[in-house]
Amino acid sequence: MLVSLTPAFRRTACALSALLLLACHRQQRAQQSPLPAAGAQAAPVVLSSTSTPKSIGFHELTWQLSGPFGPEPVIVIVPEAASAEHRFPVLIAFHGRGESLKAPERGARGFIDDYGLMRALERVQHPPLLPTDFGGLISEERLSVLNAGLRTASYRGMIIVCPYLPDSLHTDRWAQEGRLYTDFIVKQLLPKIYAETPALAGSETTAVDGVSLGGRAALSLMVFAPRSFGVVGATQPAIDNSEIPLWVNKIAEARKQNPTLTLRLLTSDADYFLQPTRALSQALTAAAISHRIDEVTGDHSYEFNRGPGVYEMLLFHDRALREKRAITSQGN
Repeated sequence: MLVSLTPAFRRTACALSALLLLACHRQQRAQQSPLPAAGAQAAPVVLSSTSTPKSIGFHELTWQLSGPFGPEPVIVIVPEAASAEHRFPVLIAFHGRGESLKAPERGARGFIDDYGLMRALERVQHPPLLPTDFGGLISEERLSVLNAGLRTASYRGMIIVCPYLPDSLHTDRWAQEGRLYTDFIVKQLLPKIYAETPALAGSETTAVDGVSLGGRAALSLMVFAPRSFGVVGATQPAIDNSEIPLWVNKIAEARKQNPTLTLRLLTSDADYFLQPTRALSQALTAAAISHRIDEVTGDHSYEFNRGPGVYEMLLFHDRALREKRAITSQGN
């Protein structure tokens, strides 16, 4: 169920939209794409199923949907082991603003082409992870923690869904356009995933996360549709100090609607949004809103996305979704 747009919510959303614009302007200065400039000619999209290298054990699907702001390419990574008898949880992963400034067909492929998702999927299945997997952006202590986790419980896999995140969502029309985009994800994309892939349907086995602007989008989906997800992550989320009280209020309302929802924030020691992410965590703690925050090594860059960003996202959600399902099964 989506949050009702009461007059009070509209006033809050308008204030949030103005602050969102400020944060995304700062993000644009912080994250520069090393790839060709936005608007460059994109390669044609293959509107069919293709196989990734079999050593990785995943299929890549490309869907071309119609979203509220135009064409919506969606890349879906499905484990080869998936079947009607062997279903997998779902992770929706939003790219950053660098990809939002590209043609939709290229932007939707951010995790695959720019963030090293397929290599990361192969590596987490063949531990131990090495410093080179993270581009050197990892401490010995953190590497030990991740490898210990993989020894305790191996990576079991998810269906990873990578939609195109339109850049229009950072404008002062966020209150209206954020809801429209949330409706697209919750009412159009999720039902298609549940119906056309071997997915474990339901909020307890569905997660959302994203990088930078994508992290902000993930938090926004938590606010607009808290009952649609069991786990929400925000990786280096593009938030601003001045809007922290608004986020805390909206997250508190979302948690009331879904008390068991898991929230994790991820930042890094040289992240452009380190300080506001810490401030959000501190404010959530003061408001007695349970969550988790992890601070790792790295800056706000594509190098981080290809290293700590993608590995931390995969390992956290794989475990969090499995734990969530186990708790639900025990309750039944």
